[in-house]
Amino acid sequence: MSLVSSYDTKEQVRQAIDIVDLVGGYLQLRREGRGYKAICPWHDDTRPSLQVNPERQSWKCWVCDDGGDIFSFIMKMEHVEFPEALAMLADRAGIALKPQRSEAAVAAGDDKRALYAAMAWAEMQYHQCLLQSSEAEPVRRYLDERGISEQSIERFHLGFAPAAWDWLQKRTAGTSFSTKMLETVGLIGRTTDGRAYDRFRGRVLFPIRDLQSRPIALGGRVMPDMAKENTAKYINSPESPLFSKSNQLYGLDVAREVIRKTSTVLVMEGYTDCIIAQQFGCGNAVAVLGTALGDRHIRLLQRCADQARIVLVLDGDDAGRKRAGEILELFIAENVDLRVLTLPDDLDPCDFLLARGIEPFDRLVGGANDALAPAVRIATSGLDLRRDVQQASVALDHLVSMIATAPRLRSDTTIDHRLREEKFLGRLAFDFNVPEEQLRTRLTQLRRNPRRKAAEPAQPQQAIVIDKLDPCERELLEIILQRPECIAQVAAAVKPEDVASSTCRAVLLKCLELTEQGVSPCFDRLLLEFDQPQLKSVLVECDMQGEAKGSQDIEARLRDLLATFRSRRDDAQRRTNVATLKQGQLNPAQEVELLEQLIQQERSRQGISLPMEG
Repeated sequence: MSLVSSYDTKEQVRQAIDIVDLVGGYLQLRREGRGYKAICPWHDDTRPSLQVNPERQSWKCWVCDDGGDIFSFIMKMEHVEFPEALAMLADRAGIALKPQRSEAAVAAGDDKRALYAAMAWAEMQYHQCLLQSSEAEPVRRYLDERGISEQSIERFHLGFAPAAWDWLQKRTAGTSFSTKMLETVGLIGRTTDGRAYDRFRGRVLFPIRDLQSRPIALGGRVMPDMAKENTAKYINSPESPLFSKSNQLYGLDVAREVIRKTSTVLVMEGYTDCIIAQQFGCGNAVAVLGTALGDRHIRLLQRCADQARIVLVLDGDDAGRKRAGEILELFIAENVDLRVLTLPDDLDPCDFLLARGIEPFDRLVGGANDALAPAVRIATSGLDLRRDVQQASVALDHLVSMIATAPRLRSDTTIDHRLREEKFLGRLAFDFNVPEEQLRTRLTQLRRNPRRKAAEPAQPQQAIVIDKLDPCERELLEIILQRPECIAQVAAAVKPEDVASSTCRAVLLKCLELTEQGVSPCFDRLLLEFDQPQLKSVLVECDMQGEAKGSQDIEARLRDLLATFRSRRDDAQRRTNVATLKQGQLNPAQEVELLEQLIQQERSRQGISLPMEG
């Protein structure tokens, strides 16, 4: 067995990393009692349902019915298998591992750790080029003219890609980074005849980083003197194993802490807008990556601050006003506190801040309208609501339909959401001069007959299938996890073949194996013995349920449970004996012997201990 998969190595990594710090690096945690809670990133969570137990170093989401330890969390969050998760956590802890994958596998670009390393290396090459190369002097002047400070260049790791077709490829000489790896992460492209070329040549570069501040992609703006006919002004990295533009926001790793403290985020449309806003003190500014803000972005922001207010800062041109209308339905449907700020005089945030300063900008942000105001303005543009009755009715029904896409109010709906819907309906009733009760009736009708949403593609099934535990098997695991010292008592009464569930049987066999080695089959040890995320989840679930039941009467519960398993085994043997008799294939002596066994079993079952008569 390689060092990568040995128990000692896994235990060393587990002890070096605190699960609260790990999960908190991805999700916004809030303290609750002795543990923590967070919005679960794997289902449409509106109330924090992912629990983190610092004492047991475990996590669990009861809605997803999933949980585990630090390894299974990274496997699920990063979409990697156990060896990669172990290696990523070992890197985080500064623990050296022997390589488990072959050099050929790494060179092929299928090792996610290697891809992260390739992106970090390339980012540094481009950054150093911008800072030091004489070829980048025009770029440095350009950034200065745009108002971007040297501090921002360092903070956002800005870079420059020279115009040569193979500048980056040549610099891989003597490194472990192959052309294939650079192509996998989108740094290298291919011509129609298959020749490799540097994708971002001739561009000033804006590295895109994830919440762990790891570079995962690049945005590039072509330098004016290097642009050719039909050259795109901006390009982003293509989708890759590290990057999906629908799941990332530019500058979020830098803005995250301010967003958490203020519960407010400014969402802009350009990298430069975000950087300049940060320079002017807007530490909560981020930017989209060439796509409209979507539901995944909303969930990403909610990880940073639950119930955050989102202020969408749009350019003041016609395109900016149009984009305001395109995304409003989404935000109303997601029940998010969205404010829309369209800047005046066709200015973008960068130009506005440089020309007019932070105070006028702050006033505009503070007075930004909620999502409904621009929606009404767009829907009623050019209409006389008092005279154009038919068209006004169509516009009103459209707006009520937008509100109907929000989740139906329930007993657990927050007060803010209730007030928001009341305010929307009240405003529409006033603007269109119709009774509010009429709008509420229409809203109810629409919610009873919702438009069908396209089904999301099914997630691929995991390779390992864990079968269901019956109540006795579940309680057996709960007790073992709370009292691992009872395994000898369990082993004397319950054999692995007595257990129907393969899940419970696997855990029981592992407990027996560890006991024979003189090792306690405690919760921490069992989590490290099994690499399968589903089995880790079962262990965490049983551990939490066992802890909730407490230690009171645990000895009595165990005695009753073991008696149940013995009774099950006796019943199974009795059924087998009866079936054997019915087959009629025994000789007379064998039949008498089997009948005597059945009589003795029945007496034992009824608590009768009389001797057998000849």
